[in-house]
Amino acid sequence: MKNKVQALRETQNLTQSELAEKSGLSLRTIQRIEAGNTPKGFTLKSLASALETEPENLFDLQESDIDINRVKLINISALSFIILPLGNIIFPSILIARSKDSRVKELGKSILSIQIIWCCVLSISMIVSPFIQKAFSLKFPLFLVFLVTLFFINVYIIFKNGSSLSQKSDLYIKLKNNIL
Repeated sequence: MKNKVQALRETQNLTQSELAEKSGLSLRTIQRIEAGNTPKGFTLKSLASALETEPENLFDLQESDIDINRVKLINISALSFIILPLGNIIFPSILIARSKDSRVKELGKSILSIQIIWCCVLSISMIVSPFIQKAFSLKFPLFLVFLVTLFFINVYIIFKNGSSLSQKSDLYIKLKNNIL
């Protein structure tokens, strides 16, 4: 399958050697790029200039180009709430901050937004449950019902998103408007 660099080179009737000379890059560099390596910085600018196009036109960044394993790690790190209170916010935040890819950060922020909302709902339900329990004169501890229900909902969200990341490289459950 031809990539865009090779297609543009052939459209302009250039050989790899001629493109290397015109761009000031080595023949081996041109061969690597056409084999699938993605150039950066000076190499990308030189190549774009030689092919008379913009650097962003040389390569299509698709969903599969992102580090999906990093997003999966951010997602699964949210399970740390089982061991450490607020671990579902702390660990994903650290991983997102250390990521360089903007798409990874975007997906990570979606994961983190869900976890922040989950923590807020859990906190509010823990505060409100004794009042509801007293108002309805319930004998069993109502906060346990909220705690267990919200626990399983969060685990479901994490696993559903992990499965979706593996299959479609996108989150299954995410907010329409990101809070971060």
